[in-house]
Amino acid sequence: MVKRTGPTNKYLKELIIKLERAAKKNKAKIWKAVAEKLKKPTRQRVEVNVKKLERFCKDGEIVVVPGIVLGSGTLTKKLTVAAWKFSKAAKEKIERAGGKALSIEELLEKSPKGSNVRIMG
Repeated sequence: MVKRTGPTNKYLKELIIKLERAAKKNKAKIWKAVAEKLKKPTRQRVEVNVKKLERFCKDGEIVVVPGIVLGSGTLTKKLTVAAWKFSKAAKEKIERAGGKALSIEELLEKSPKGSNVRIMG
């Protein structure tokens, strides 16, 4: 018998369903791509450090991380970052730089079409 992979967290399953519905309703492929990345098993899910956000993002950009944001590195740019989870240090560093740390659901409500949103990871 094959062992089940993918998310077992009920909140994550609900989020994936919301993202897929929003992608279909708004014809926004970005939410479908985020849902696909969140469906992966935990060990294959995206982990992004703050230093990667600093290196690859522009000031004022909106970024979605379909996984976890970790606190290694420094951040000087004002970013709006949405993710499944944040480490305590990552959330503090994002807010200290003048940015916002949101859940993916909050970003989905703010930008249902996914315009000007970039996937990181």
